Amino acid sequence: MPPRRHRTPGLEHFNTVPAETAVAVLLACCGSRRWARRVVAHRPYPDLESLLAACDEAAYDLAPADVHEALALESSAGLHPGAPSAAHTALAAAHAAYESRFGHAFVICLDRYRPDEHLDQLLAGIRDRLSHEPDEERALSAEELRALARSRLAHVVANHPETDVLGASR
Repeated sequence: MPPRRHRTPGLEHFNTVPAETAVAVLLACCGSRRWARRVVAHRPYPDLESLLAACDEAAYDLAPADVHEALALESSAGLHPGAPSAAHTALAAAHAAYESRFGHAFVICLDRYRPDEHLDQLLAGIRDRLSHEPDEERALSAEELRALARSRLAHVVANHPETDVLGASR
């Protein structure tokens, strides 16, 4: 017998909201309109895993212009307001150097790290990626966008089933 797939209220809501609302939810996760329309076009999804697989597939097919569109809407990650001012200064300088070199915000998915490791990972990531050639960095940025979109959408669907993030409350 195949394993039973768990449906969440958030996924059911995502599957049934008007297409424009679902596109808006997706654009908050990744700023590529082509990606968002493609994911919406394949609704309904039987489970979260299927939705995330569709997100991945759509992200792998993004053209350079789609990646550029999505990167233009990203903002560089900051720190918790309570972080030491020296940390804010170091991160701001690193972001400025990155944005000057590549022309877009630095994107990285930090899901695999503990919150207390985020600053170190941000700074190390920027430092390492500043040495990349532009084509190599665009490819890596596209992969990080895919991971971020997946993480953001999983969070929205799992944690906000009836909120304004997915349209009007039920």
